[in-house]
Amino acid sequence: MTSSDVPGNRWSDLERPPLNASALRRALVRPESLWTSLDVVTTTGSTNSDLAGRAAGLGEGAVLVAEEQTAGRGRLDRTWSAPARSGIFFSVLLRPGPRVPAERWGWLPLLTGVAVAAGLSRSAGVDTSLKWPNDLLVTVPGDSGALRTGEAASGAERKAGGILAERTADGAVVVGVGVNVSLRAEELPVPTAGSLALAGAATTDRDPLLRAVLRSLEQWYVEWRAADGDPAASRLQEAYAAGCSTLGRTVRAELPGDTSLTGEAVAVDGDGRLVLATADGVQPVGAGDIVHLRPV
Repeated sequence: MTSSDVPGNRWSDLERPPLNASALRRALVRPESLWTSLDVVTTTGSTNSDLAGRAAGLGEGAVLVAEEQTAGRGRLDRTWSAPARSGIFFSVLLRPGPRVPAERWGWLPLLTGVAVAAGLSRSAGVDTSLKWPNDLLVTVPGDSGALRTGEAASGAERKAGGILAERTADGAVVVGVGVNVSLRAEELPVPTAGSLALAGAATTDRDPLLRAVLRSLEQWYVEWRAADGDPAASRLQEAYAAGCSTLGRTVRAELPGDTSLTGEAVAVDGDGRLVLATADGVQPVGAGDIVHLRPV
């Protein structure tokens, strides 16, 4: 009997089998592919931190996947936690320069959001949307545990994933992605979280989900880079707007310095900023926390 077979061991959940690293490499790491290496580790603090620390010795396209992250990070220094093997947690190393001007690199987390949403929609059959700038939302029906927060039985938008992009010391970008796949209602870290399983996914097999997401990310990144990072020419700006549930809603933007703006989100501009129509006029927001306000 191995340690993973011991009753009660957190690695022994038969509904959450390990990823098949060799099969993933065969499917994704090819001579003509963006992806040049793919490693799967049992557990780590943060795939972003690990990959950024090794960036100087790696070429573009390195992928690091973890079965479990113990110190996963999101935007604004938030933590990301989930049971082992319950999601897809990975980081990729990208080197968009010098072809793509540095001022366009801010589109990378938005590009990743479009790619992940498209990949999951195709592979899991779950309708996903994007909350500006980098949250992945799914609709969780009220009868799957959501009612404990008083939500309607028709369901509610829940955060099932997030994206974090960081510059490395040698001028590359590490983009990290975390998606809750098989989390059950009682395992949710916060009441506003969700998972693909709770949203009625056709499959929670992480191998095809990860393959679909990385293939989608490769397609969008290659097209964006070929267009020199132009979000209009690469169709990225249009695709992001089409999938962004923030647009058309009244929102509150909580900005650095303990200030805030309230208005209708009307567009995402060429720099990837969220444009708000406020009582004082149109104002772009480049950084901050966005709160979707419920209609009165």
